[in-house]
Amino acid sequence: MAEATPPDTGEEMETVTSADGTEIAFERTGSGPPLVLVHGGVCDHRFWELSDVRATFADHCTVYAIDCRGVGESGDVTERSSTGQPEADASGDANEYDLEREFEDVATVVEAIDEPVTLLGHSSGALLSLEAALRTDNLHKLILYEPPITFDDRELYSDEVLAEMEQLLDDGENEQVLVLFLQEIAQSTPKEIDAQRSAPDWQDLVDAAHVWPRSLAAVGEYEFNAARFADMTTPTLLLSGGESPPFLKDATGPIYDALPNSQIGTFDEHAHEAMLTATDRFTGEVLSFIRAEN
Repeated sequence: MAEATPPDTGEEMETVTSADGTEIAFERTGSGPPLVLVHGGVCDHRFWELSDVRATFADHCTVYAIDCRGVGESGDVTERSSTGQPEADASGDANEYDLEREFEDVATVVEAIDEPVTLLGHSSGALLSLEAALRTDNLHKLILYEPPITFDDRELYSDEVLAEMEQLLDDGENEQVLVLFLQEIAQSTPKEIDAQRSAPDWQDLVDAAHVWPRSLAAVGEYEFNAARFADMTTPTLLLSGGESPPFLKDATGPIYDALPNSQIGTFDEHAHEAMLTATDRFTGEVLSFIRAEN
């Protein structure tokens, strides 16, 4: 995870209404062709403000940085109780989370923009972006940085870790949910975890602790079907870190094989967050791809 502290841009959040009525928030900055950014786990739209990534993009594009469902100022499937469990609705049943709704959320933001969009997703946000691309005709280009997709019956995450996160959530230990995520899933160092805990957005992420276990479980159950993407001709850039964990970078090849108009860019000597460790190269690769005639 990143060690930097995201600045306060002072911009007002805007919202669109997703297919199930949930309000999805985003922050708009800059001017130029539209670029929609979808963050990954244990962060919100402010992730893109680290290392001036979003500011650089905003010099060239109109940037729409999304808060994913249940995070930041975006709505959720339901309110949570003090224990972190779903509150029952009027019928007495708790509304259930479904990853499909998050695909729709991203597609809804893209559809709300009045010209074709470049969609950029990182980590789990890349998976949301990949699936959103099948749900909209308003894409100019697609950029995916290591979507967590399993192949060959490999396990993305340990069932034991997910069970421990759920137990911590049941016990109201929201902060420990995040710490365990950072330790076991993100494989962050103690120094990186300490830096995250001292950042001003830490409490916001703690308040959204219920999002991370459910998202991990749903992503772990996602089944990639290459045949569904055979007709998707949107120009696509697949980015990967040469030093990323195998469970993240190994998906790049099969996705490349499945998408008929795709190319691969690798950040040698960098890992899952090259946008923070090789910022200039990352933003340069993205902007070059957006401008290229495909």
